[in-house]
Amino acid sequence: MIKYQLICNDCNLVFDSWFASSKEFERLKKKKFLSCHKCNSIQIEKSLMKPNVLNKNKSHREPISKDVNLNIKRTIKEYQNFIKKNFDYVGSNFAYEARSIHYEKKKRKKGIFGKASKQDLTELKEEGIESQSIPWFDDKSN
Repeated sequence: MIKYQLICNDCNLVFDSWFASSKEFERLKKKKFLSCHKCNSIQIEKSLMKPNVLNKNKSHREPISKDVNLNIKRTIKEYQNFIKKNFDYVGSNFAYEARSIHYEKKKRKKGIFGKASKQDLTELKEEGIESQSIPWFDDKSN
């Protein structure tokens, strides 16, 4: 896995994103699958990043501030809402449904999301079936 800091050339939003490899970033960019989550522009570029160097004097990481934590939680919630609105929930049948789409060319109007074990995701990847894992939580706050 590799983390890139990306910048939207239209609205100048800077954000981080993880990719399986640098080739995967280039492949997704070429297919125009990368977009800004603020303005939906596909004019996304990698920006310069500072290296993450370990310091022998620091034995632990700095705690994440409350504001940063709330911002992360809000962003994840926005992703969840987007996925719920634009994809079909298949529950724990995710691996089965993904295989049905891949092998049987089962047509769907929407993509799917659901639950899968790490083993399921590994097996799907070995079979050449693309899938992504994202953090998911149920917001119990009022």
